[in-house]
Amino acid sequence: MNRILVPTDFSEQAENALKVAAMLARKFNAEIYLLHMMEIPMQQIDPINAHSDVPEALFFMRLAHKKFEDLMESDYLQDITVYETVKADITFNEIKEACNEYDIDMIVMGSHGTSGLMEMFVGSNAEKVVRTSDVPVLVIKNEHKSFNINHFVFASDFKNDNRETYKQAVKLAEGFGAKIHLLMVNTANKFITSYEAQSRINDFISGQSFDNYTINIHNDVTIEQGILNFSKDIDADLIGISTHGRQGIAHFLNGSISEDLVNHAKRPVITFKI
Repeated sequence: MNRILVPTDFSEQAENALKVAAMLARKFNAEIYLLHMMEIPMQQIDPINAHSDVPEALFFMRLAHKKFEDLMESDYLQDITVYETVKADITFNEIKEACNEYDIDMIVMGSHGTSGLMEMFVGSNAEKVVRTSDVPVLVIKNEHKSFNINHFVFASDFKNDNRETYKQAVKLAEGFGAKIHLLMVNTANKFITSYEAQSRINDFISGQSFDNYTINIHNDVTIEQGILNFSKDIDADLIGISTHGRQGIAHFLNGSISEDLVNHAKRPVITFKI
């Protein structure tokens, strides 16, 4: 891990994510790219098309820069290379473009989640980033005085299209010396026998040299609830899950377990794009 992108609106949740990113940067000797999320159309800061909105747009850009300078004085960022980048009229696709531009290895972002009608019609910012990102997204909900991963839940259906995401999870676990808890959740609608589940998981991990893992088959009402309940039972430090990044009508009809977890989990969640 060499470069970490942290989108920020300078909220408390965003700073919680930045603090975790700083701990990761120290551990892996990585750089941080702090991306200011500003909803200012580019034409408003174009001096050629000067009009009454330009001074206001420039004011907000200067204010963002001042907040960046204040953040750089924080103890937790000392001796870490942090780059400031501002995107005006930012969209979630532009976050994806920033990842390509700066060769980002991971996004770390804060979220307070959503629920009810707000979740149905809007969703959380973190959910939208998870849906579009090609790099792993680590979502932080709370402040962490330290960020150590000892118990890492990797939830999956353990089909072949998840193999590459598991390799990414293993790489992260090895960096922390963490145990991976391989988890398949059985529900009434998607039931398979324990024997079938065990065989599928064994086949999935065959050929992998990583051996610091447990195999777990958990029965629950829904897959999401099973992941949350199992993670609580073992006091997991991190939940990992793969995402297809569905968009549009396919996302509305099929939903996404990874995005639901991002909204509802109280502990950190990392998503890996299939």
